[in-house]
Amino acid sequence: MIRILGIDPGSQRTGVGVIDVATDGRCTFVHARALVLLEAEDFPSRLGLLCEGLEALLDEWQPQQVAIETVFMAKSATSALKLGHARGAALATVVRRRIPISEYAPRVIKQSLVGRGAAEKDQVQHMVRLLLNLPDTRLQADAADALAVALTHAHMSATAARTGVATHLLRRRGA
Repeated sequence: MIRILGIDPGSQRTGVGVIDVATDGRCTFVHARALVLLEAEDFPSRLGLLCEGLEALLDEWQPQQVAIETVFMAKSATSALKLGHARGAALATVVRRRIPISEYAPRVIKQSLVGRGAAEKDQVQHMVRLLLNLPDTRLQADAADALAVALTHAHMSATAARTGVATHLLRRRGA
């Protein structure tokens, strides 16, 4: 059994999702939520909350692998910079723990789960619920995206193991 933490970084809310992957490839839901960072007084404090929240999550759920979404071009340069800072804080927190981390582009995640790189968010969320056998209740968007990242990593790792292709080569194609 391998435990994977998926991270959907954000400067206001960061989605986190934990799944277990059995040796036969079956994925099981463990935990998902959004780390709400808006309570902080300023942006640097938000990054501090993000690091603290991830540290607590890593302590509680003990993932063996982490997968994170890469930055996509945001609506503005300021938004892209803030997203990059949040992603950097998340990466640094995980790397300090020496947990293997993989990165996936949004299009690769959508392609992996829905079969189309331009899939809508509700399609991705629907596939997350199906693949993890979750009830029809609506998942919080950031948490669902984090679970999608974790599921993508599980699928890509399984494909790499079956074909003998290194996962860094699979990830590079989508970045």
